[in-house]
Amino acid sequence: MQVAAGLARRLAALGLWLAAFAAPLAAHGVSAADRAFLESGGLVAFLYLGAKHMVTGYDHLLFLLGVIFFLYRLKDVALYVTLFAVGHSVTLLGGVLGGVHVNAYLVDAVIGLSVVYKALDNLGAFKRWFGVQPDTRAAVLLFGFVHGFGLATKLQDFALARAGLVPKIVAFNVGVEAGQFLALAAILIVMAYWRRTAAFERQAFVSNVLIMASGFLLIGYQLTGYVLE
Repeated sequence: MQVAAGLARRLAALGLWLAAFAAPLAAHGVSAADRAFLESGGLVAFLYLGAKHMVTGYDHLLFLLGVIFFLYRLKDVALYVTLFAVGHSVTLLGGVLGGVHVNAYLVDAVIGLSVVYKALDNLGAFKRWFGVQPDTRAAVLLFGFVHGFGLATKLQDFALARAGLVPKIVAFNVGVEAGQFLALAAILIVMAYWRRTAAFERQAFVSNVLIMASGFLLIGYQLTGYVLE
């Protein structure tokens, strides 16, 4: 009975999580006000909106949460976050400045896949199912490239003047990094307190299942948008 009750609580929590998570999906992207601000603004506007997009980018934050979930040393956190930052900086700058276009729905679906991958990695699924452990550092870097293309697709929708475009894109990327630092700092503070509780090991499994479910939800949402478009 206790096992059944525990399973019921976990399923109920998963349902509530997915219901709450589905609401902001409709708001994914950039608002009309932000679009006008970006198209008419200078470097400060690009810096601000880069930070805002990262802080409110639930797909990027879910992936980062998965990446640092079981990292206890700051040097390990710094290594993985740097790999992620290098990856998305390269494709953000290259995508916009080099004119490399990818379908926004498909690239965002792969970003959802990155969330699923990291949750499965945290659950030890690859070792258990296939007897191999993927190189997590390489995976974080590769998925960083994908996340960068996701950021690039947002900017490619704007009517940006070519004059002064390079410093504007660099400012946007700096804003992304600043937003990532602020969001990561908040996540690490919460994780530090949570890890000190006796329930962390038990709750870690359920949390990664929820992260994985959120990733699947992202994939389904983006693929639906791609088909309907």
